[in-house]
Amino acid sequence: MTQPGKVLYIIVCAAGPAGDVARLVTLATDEGWTVQVIATPAALDFIDVPALEKQTGRPVRSQYRKPDEPKSPRADAIIVAPATYNTINKFAHGIADTYALGLLSEAPGLGIPIVLLPFVNSALASRAPFRKSVEQLRTEGVRVLLGPGEFEPHPPSAGADRIDVYPWQLAMQRVTAAWES
Repeated sequence: MTQPGKVLYIIVCAAGPAGDVARLVTLATDEGWTVQVIATPAALDFIDVPALEKQTGRPVRSQYRKPDEPKSPRADAIIVAPATYNTINKFAHGIADTYALGLLSEAPGLGIPIVLLPFVNSALASRAPFRKSVEQLRTEGVRVLLGPGEFEPHPPSAGADRIDVYPWQLAMQRVTAAWES
């Protein structure tokens, strides 16, 4: 059962594990969260939108609403998973060219806890712009679950081998801890 005032936005990006985001939705609803799925435009091809809408009872959002459409409930916490190289870099630099990035750009200023679970390969993760983006987000209080004891980048061209071990539960544990603190 969900609790009023306990709304979790799950922002899903276009990466291999995205097709399994329903696992994260289940973890969240089992912990009493009301879930709003937000998909980047590219992620729409990776997810089962009708199944997620049935599971959450809410429309999957990927663009700004029209003035006559109802607002989504305000987020109490946000998980970005899987978070891509592109989204991480844009978020860190304040680029808000999609609905998902617009929400993320505003969230730190609103004090909304954010947990970001990347899915990137080691070649991308080794790049200076990415490392700087991760550090910038961490200085703003974003919990980036990347590195030893969290989730390691996979070798290039080996992402498909890591989809089954993508740690959805780690993201859920960290967002719950952040929200409760």
